[in-house]
Formats: sequence, C-alpha cells, structure tokens
Amino acid sequence: GPQDGLYYEHIEPKSPAGCTCVFFNALTGDTGTWEADIGPMLREKGHGTLAFNFRGQTNSSFSPGLELTADTVINDVIGLLAEVKPVRPVFVGLSIGGLFAARAWLEGAQAVGLVLINTLRRDGPRLKWVGDAVVRAVEVGGLNLFRDLFMPLLVNEEWQSANRSDFLKPGSYEPLDPASGSYKLLAEAGRTADWNLPYERMDLPTLVITGLQDHIFLDHDDLENLFSRLPQGRRIDLKNAGHLIPAERPKELGKAIIDFVKAI
Repeated sequence: GPQDGLYYEHIEPKSPAGCTCVFFNALTGDTGTWEADIGPMLREKGHGTLAFNFRGQTNSSFSPGLELTADTVINDVIGLLAEVKPVRPVFVGLSIGGLFAARAWLEGAQAVGLVLINTLRRDGPRLKWVGDAVVRAVEVGGLNLFRDLFMPLLVNEEWQSANRSDFLKPGSYEPLDPASGSYKLLAEAGRTADWNLPYERMDLPTLVITGLQDHIFLDHDDLENLFSRLPQGRRIDLKNAGHLIPAERPKELGKAIIDFVKAI
C-alpha cells in the first residue's frame, strides 16, 4: 500500500567483471551495518552494492496491522531484486539475514553466490527459547535491555571492553512498542522463520563465515552437520569474532567477501 516502502542504496559495479553484493540485515540491523566499512571496500575493488532495510527497519515503512512475517520479508526482497535487477548478484546475509537470502534464492531470485555469516543453525528448543527470550526482554526493557543481557555472549571481548561504557546505563529501560517495526520483526519474522533449509538444493558457491566467539547461536556439531550438506560450501572460521562480524572484524570480513567473489 501507499504506507509501505523499502529503503535501499544501490551502486552498480564499476568493473566489467564486477559483482553486486546484496546485503541482508539481521532483524535489529540496518544498512549502516554494511555501509560503514564493507560496502566501501567492495566498491573500491570495482564491485557494486545493494543495501536495503526490511519493512519495519529504518526508513522502510509498513501499513499498521501488517504482519512482518519471514515470508513478508522474503517476498519484499524478491520484489526489490526484480525491480532493481542488480548485476551478477552475490547475496550476503548476517544471522537470520542469511536465511532470508537463501530462501529468496530457493524461491527463484537470481544469484551467482551466497555468503552466510553466522547463519547455520538447527531449529529446536534452544533456538526457540532464545527467540522468545529476546521478545520478552524487549517487552520489558526495550532494545537496551536485550543488548545489555545478550551482547557479552554475542561479541568478542575486545569489542566488549571498547564499547562497555555504552551499555548497562541506569534508567535506560522502556518497553518496546508492540506496534513498532523493531518489535514486530523480532516477534513475527523471528518466530516464523523456517530454519530447516534444504541445504542439498542450494547448489551455488556458498561461503560460510563463522565467528567462534558467538556463545548464543553457534553449535559446533550442528555447524559441521549443516555445512556438510552444502554442495558447494566453502568455510572460514574467525577465532577473534563473535556473532556481529561486520562490527567486530569488518576488514577481515570485507577481504573474505572480496576473495570469494574473485573465486566465483
């Protein structure tokens, strides 16, 4: 409807051999995740970039009452790609963004490669509990409470010591409005996502990047099992990063994507 729109930034490749990296945010992210360091690094090498925000994220509006389910997000992405037509797209997804990227490709969106950053996880009681606990935290104390509780388990200690002063501030908790985009994405898209990907069918070059300091979503046995099912899987494990690699190790991530794109 007229109240619905997707904010995006599209820059075409400068090099004839260039790809376009299409960035898929996490639920609480936005284009800034990518545009701070990684987008500029890729463009310097002649590649294009397409960064966008899901409906409910910064500057991407939605009609009141619309359910922001996983399918809503995936269908929006497919529509955006059909309209923008990025050249030789490589999908790059962080966390659940990687799941949305994989689902978009499985539903027919064109891509020449896929980068999954801390995406591979098995659906089960633990993942559901974490998802429900995140929603409970924002119901009680907003995104600040969620971050104060979860950040020490999500990121490396170097990042924690550098940024600790921005967290655990007194009097900073207010419930998140249930009608807000942030709340709806966590409560609706987060809970309706189907993590049982048909990995065997994902027959395109796929780079799996894992931050070993992720103490919430990383399960080593699940990672080995799911990765082994990818027909064209390649893998990088970062010892010195956790879940939020674009913020923790942007240069290493940028280089990994550049090398992967060159190889495909």
